[in-house]
Amino acid sequence: MIRSTLTALALGAALCATACGSSQGSKTYSRRETQRSQEVFQGTILRVEDITIEGESTALGAVGGGFLGYALGSGVGRGSGNKIAKAGGTVGGAVAGSAIEKKARSSAGLEIEVELDNGDLLVVVQEKDDDFVVGDRVRVIRAPNGVVRVRQ
Repeated sequence: MIRSTLTALALGAALCATACGSSQGSKTYSRRETQRSQEVFQGTILRVEDITIEGESTALGAVGGGFLGYALGSGVGRGSGNKIAKAGGTVGGAVAGSAIEKKARSSAGLEIEVELDNGDLLVVVQEKDDDFVVGDRVRVIRAPNGVVRVRQ
């Protein structure tokens, strides 16, 4: 029982570590974005609002939670009671694991409205990894894949 619980906990931690590493900030670039020409526009901040970027749940949270729920349920009861506990633990763990992963992957963000020097208006949503104030002069960077970020 203890061995299966520890195995499930280790698996859940490994799955979360794999799933929780993505960033959508202005200072983080994917490997595919390096050594690529990107367009740069100059502009002025018109509005900044704090927002929450909702996390996504993948199968990893549900699977990890399901394993943990199964391991915990396996130590309850005997016979058909044990089977019910394992099944209930698996389902409950999967639901809880999915919710925990979604919450863990949520992040603080900003909705930034920028008036470009050419008069165009843009709204960019990105992780909060920089401070912006209305009136700041900024660079808006657009990658070939369409990703846009606002930088000081």
